[in-house]
Amino acid sequence: MKLIKVAAGVVNQIPMAWEHNRRNIIDAIEEAKSQKVSILCLPELCITGYGCEDMFFSHELLEQAKQSLLEIVPHTDGIIVAVSLPLRLANNRTYDTACLIANKRILGFVCKQVLANNGIHYETRWFQPWTPGVRDEIQIGEFSYPVGDLLFDVSGVKIGFEICEDAWISNRPGRSLHERGVDIILNPSASHFAFYKSHVRERFVIDGSRAFGVSYIYCNLVGNESGRAIFDGDSMIASNGQLLVSGTRFSYADHLIVTAVIDVDDTRLSQAQNKVNLAYLFPNLRVAAQFDFPFVKPVVQKAELEYWEHGNHLKEEEFARAVALALFDYLRKSRSHGFVLSLSGGADSSAIAALVSLMIRMADESIGLDAFKKKLGYIKSIQKLKTVEEICGALLTTMYQGTQNSSTDTYESAESLAKSVGATFYNININGLVETYTKLIEDQLGRPLTWETDDVALQNIQARVRAPSAWLLANIQNALLLSTSNRSEASVGYATMDGDTAGSISPIAGIDKHYLRGWLRWLETTGVGGKIKVEGLQKVNNLQPTAELRPLDKKQTDEEDLMPYDVLNAIEKFGIRDKLSPKEVMQQVEVVFEGQYDRDKLYTSVDRFFRLWSRNQWKRERYAPSFHVDDENVDPKTWCRFPILSSGFEKELAELKEYVEGNEGRGRKGKIGF
Repeated sequence: MKLIKVAAGVVNQIPMAWEHNRRNIIDAIEEAKSQKVSILCLPELCITGYGCEDMFFSHELLEQAKQSLLEIVPHTDGIIVAVSLPLRLANNRTYDTACLIANKRILGFVCKQVLANNGIHYETRWFQPWTPGVRDEIQIGEFSYPVGDLLFDVSGVKIGFEICEDAWISNRPGRSLHERGVDIILNPSASHFAFYKSHVRERFVIDGSRAFGVSYIYCNLVGNESGRAIFDGDSMIASNGQLLVSGTRFSYADHLIVTAVIDVDDTRLSQAQNKVNLAYLFPNLRVAAQFDFPFVKPVVQKAELEYWEHGNHLKEEEFARAVALALFDYLRKSRSHGFVLSLSGGADSSAIAALVSLMIRMADESIGLDAFKKKLGYIKSIQKLKTVEEICGALLTTMYQGTQNSSTDTYESAESLAKSVGATFYNININGLVETYTKLIEDQLGRPLTWETDDVALQNIQARVRAPSAWLLANIQNALLLSTSNRSEASVGYATMDGDTAGSISPIAGIDKHYLRGWLRWLETTGVGGKIKVEGLQKVNNLQPTAELRPLDKKQTDEEDLMPYDVLNAIEKFGIRDKLSPKEVMQQVEVVFEGQYDRDKLYTSVDRFFRLWSRNQWKRERYAPSFHVDDENVDPKTWCRFPILSSGFEKELAELKEYVEGNEGRGRKGKIGF
């Protein structure tokens, strides 16, 4: 046996925060050394931060990254460490690289071969993909180092890299490394969170370790690094097709490491039973170095899921934990002093209030309230508080802004939820403000505004009047104003610009209303981890979603204004995510909702969705930043681009109408035949 203790490291970084990032890296290295780890892998672009965007073009950023690297190197005595940074080579092109350091000596840089360029990723804008089988040199300070498609031979232990996206394709670099006799593959990643994505990562880590006959070390960033993308801190170590360990996800700590003991001789036995082509050894790509691997005793290892990952509520758990962590990082990294929320008593604003409460409770579970307060040390008002509820009262200010169209039910829903989580609650009546604005315009028009002639305008002015007071309170408190619109509303423009869309961030703009309502019931009755419940959601969970912008006798509901939310969600999925035509969407929903909704209702919903989607792109362009949670996101800045001006699916909707009326294919001009 040749046993080596290895570790996957997780860090919570900030773009271009040189001291912060360097300190987290060094702390992770020191933690690994204290646990007698010999090889530590840290995440992709951990020196600069992954989300530097167009600043990756900056010469200054690249120089600062190299300077940080040189300051990290002295802390690697007695350990092999992989860190990651961008490098610009002699061809004036920039590469996403992983640097392997052994015992205070830089051994070389491996360049990423496959760049992520889908969804929220835009890597080909900033980086050049490396060509397999190529080696070059780079000068840093007084020394020259190898760079390229390298394999490191460290005292006979061969170490190679797959950098994040490299492992997500079929012809992955691990295949070439396998031909060259690699023992250990390190995968430093910056893999954004999405529902169930951890299962995919686990499969390619385990399959890679089995197929290539190696030990595989995977690590990821954690937290809301740069605004929209959330990283879950997924880390794992596998060997010969067996998962040895997996780490904690959604941690509030600045750094974590997960360790395992691997047996190099065991993986070599697997490789010895497979034939390879000698032409693929590429001796010129091998970098030799010395390292004194210490004696390690065998250990019993078995990877286990976290307690909350068991059962049938993984999506609910992931949503709660991901958005709560994202809110915390957005709060502290923006140096804001809390949150302000216009709490209507409806599902959307109630979900956001609950998520802020969960932010504090999840932090307490992860690192404890003292560490939580230390991370928010600049907020003096919370430093002497002792309970989650007291801290929530200091960090979350809610305000119910009623009009003559507001009901007692929504007021009681808002008040009971605020009391349940400990939030500060204000109640103001804005009816006078609405009447003042209405009277100003009536005087100019020379006529009264009525619900018969001015329905939408009279609804929107109520929503817009709520924004100035919420912004005023946020400014006074140096707080973030939380926008309350969800993804379903964004898809069809069922939101008032500068009203319910007003805010610094939109925490739930990436999630659909149909799911959100079920999540709220789960949070009330089951709770996060089966124990953290928000019982103050009882009233909102018994209400029918309504904007309460029309007179109460109109009995306004969201689904009457639009369409059933489950239908809206299905149409959005088929039409926007899957890019099906309106007719194809109709064919899909006829099957999905057979016996539940009649054909006329489905046709009206599909037609209405595509018309509203097309005319409301300008609204989606103006939404406050939202968090990415799945591949149904409609955020045009990170996921789903659509023209502001378009045909509005005019021809496609005509074809849909023909299909529904049974006239498809009849009366076509230009027939050929007899």
